[in-house]
Amino acid sequence: MSSPESSSQRPGLTAAKKALLEKRLRGQSAGAPRADVVTPRARRDFLPLSFSQQRLWFLEQLQPGLGFNHIHAAIRVEGDLDVPALRRTLTEILRRHESLRTNFRVADGSPVQTVAEPFEFVLPETDLRHVPPAELDAEVHRRAVEEANLSFDLASDPLFRGQLLVLGPEDHALFLTMHHIISDGWSIGVMIQELATLYEAFREARPSPLPELALQYPDYAAWQREHLSGAVLERQLSFWREKLGNPTTLELRTDRPRPPVQSFRGESHWFTVPQDRTAALHELAKRHGATLFMVGLAAFQALLARCTGQDDVVVGSPIANRTRREIEEIVGFFVNTLVLRGDLSGDPTFRELLARTREAALGAYAHQDLPFEKLVDEVQPERDLSRNPLFQVMFALQNAPGSELELPGLRLTWEPPKSGTSKFDVMLWAQERGGELDACFEYNTDLFDAPTIHRLERRYLRVLDAVLADPDVRLSELPLLGDDERELLAAWNDTAEAFDGAGDTLHALVEAQARRTPDAVAVAFEGATLTYAELDARSASLAAALREMGVGPESRVGVCMERSGELVVALLGVLKAGGAYVPLDPGYPADRLAYMTADAAVPVLLTQEALRGRLPVFGGEVVVCDTPHPPAPSPTRGEGENDTPEGEGQEALPQNWGRVASLSEPGGGPPADPDNLAYVIYTSGSTGQPKGAMNAHRGVVNRLLWMQREYGLTADDVVLQKTPFSFDVSVWEFFWPLLAGARLVLAKPD
Repeated sequence: MSSPESSSQRPGLTAAKKALLEKRLRGQSAGAPRADVVTPRARRDFLPLSFSQQRLWFLEQLQPGLGFNHIHAAIRVEGDLDVPALRRTLTEILRRHESLRTNFRVADGSPVQTVAEPFEFVLPETDLRHVPPAELDAEVHRRAVEEANLSFDLASDPLFRGQLLVLGPEDHALFLTMHHIISDGWSIGVMIQELATLYEAFREARPSPLPELALQYPDYAAWQREHLSGAVLERQLSFWREKLGNPTTLELRTDRPRPPVQSFRGESHWFTVPQDRTAALHELAKRHGATLFMVGLAAFQALLARCTGQDDVVVGSPIANRTRREIEEIVGFFVNTLVLRGDLSGDPTFRELLARTREAALGAYAHQDLPFEKLVDEVQPERDLSRNPLFQVMFALQNAPGSELELPGLRLTWEPPKSGTSKFDVMLWAQERGGELDACFEYNTDLFDAPTIHRLERRYLRVLDAVLADPDVRLSELPLLGDDERELLAAWNDTAEAFDGAGDTLHALVEAQARRTPDAVAVAFEGATLTYAELDARSASLAAALREMGVGPESRVGVCMERSGELVVALLGVLKAGGAYVPLDPGYPADRLAYMTADAAVPVLLTQEALRGRLPVFGGEVVVCDTPHPPAPSPTRGEGENDTPEGEGQEALPQNWGRVASLSEPGGGPPADPDNLAYVIYTSGSTGQPKGAMNAHRGVVNRLLWMQREYGLTADDVVLQKTPFSFDVSVWEFFWPLLAGARLVLAKPD
């Protein structure tokens, strides 16, 4: 559990600063009288639950028997184990601590705790000496997982149980399991210290050397109920209201969609931070007046910010909550959860981020008496069965006392707990052992695959290395990728390829196809057709007219038309003029069309006669594209070879093009090049104000030439254009068949 570190461990502080820090870490302000101490209470048949116990009891009623609420230890014991002394030791620990003899029942509609009289600890033995040596480790592991997940009945079962496996003459496996409602991480340290002391005494036939306890957990539970009220409660609530207003949901990218109800299925991935790096992290913390916990948390929040793109990162952290010396030797469920909100805005350096993290942690430590359960009730986040309230990711640095068990004449090996569960999306847990940090990512397997978590571990270690090398590195500069990942990323992004025609514009590719197959049908709509030559000529006439109106490279031309042959002529004509078309769906509301024309700074608007009444108020020039006009000469016929009798084959051209109707090619000004804008398509606006997405010829051409290489349209193919031209899929529907010599058939509007 993360817990405030003693000021005695903080060299470089003056005596006054040490005293002040000690008070802050214990939830006391300078000059304030010490809070009332926990004192023994009269025993009753039914005792109140602490706030933490009450929440865990309630969760157990909702989803009983979940293994993540169990505390499990699997210890390999090699040597001459004195089993009777071990049994007597566990029985004495059971006698000393009332919490280990507690059950939880309902009285008058509310949960209460009842304490049983002392009884002998049951330690059944199972002989596994018949199991082949090659299979023994796997069998021990299987039984450990089974034991860890075996459910408790809170009302009737002993909530502290054990099992001893006999593996050989001097080889045993000891399983000890408790429900979290009666114990916590700090309590494990207390029990380990007592187990070592008592086992040595009983093995030598000596009496217990441990003094009797002055307090028991029910004393604390009753005191907590009385203490957290009135002004004390309001001070705590006021702090957390300010810190956690409008809590942010961390959106860590998952491998699978989040299920509607959290399953708590999980796995663990263990890794080690070596001694030299751990020592350097201690030194970094010391230089900045921080703790190892604060450095580790700041690095973790920096990693989460980079992975999510969020600068408001909320992380939970368990804290021992042993702020009063009189309760330090009691076994019970004292642990509380702090909600630590990281401010990573403004691309801070790690030095700046560590200062923010230190301030946030000290403030949270000073207000740690408020149980997480009451905090949730106060903040009232939106309840979601797929997520934990307030945070989904946890960080913990274990610094509870006496975490190593040593028994005389025995070699003990602790097996990492593997319960197959996870309370949170991701939890990063670490404990310092022998100068190293043993660390573990516990993760929800409904959301994440093992390779994803392995990458997260490697990225966390890279962040630690980066901040050790330069505490002034900015958040945006933190390296997340390894050399192998960088090489893979470079390979994925090496998309350069020399397509034939890649240096052309969209309309140049269509013009080239018109020269190859002038008489082939290019466009068909409702029984009418345009050959490639006719499409090229009419779009050229339109382009000439637009050039006369000042349209050129980077000009945006609005196109508000229904799907039709004229629409294809209009789009191609805008491109031939050098401009970029802006699709204006005639089905859009007038105010949206007005916004788009103003935002895109459209000087010319192309439309159809039937749509003129739907247009928004527009200060530029409106061109109606379906008014009769004489056709322009085909580029495939020689001069004077126009064999269309006058008055026949009359088609549509805007009525205000009279003075340029004879033009067949755009004139004046430079032509568009591949890096000029081809179109501006507006987003839906479903997440805010619509935005114009701009694309140049080069990108579109590259995409279409790749599609042609992969899928290969031919002159025999027919492509249906059905997507509204206000969506980007329409771009390839319009232009891919036209640059490949296929036939484009337009679906009837609606």
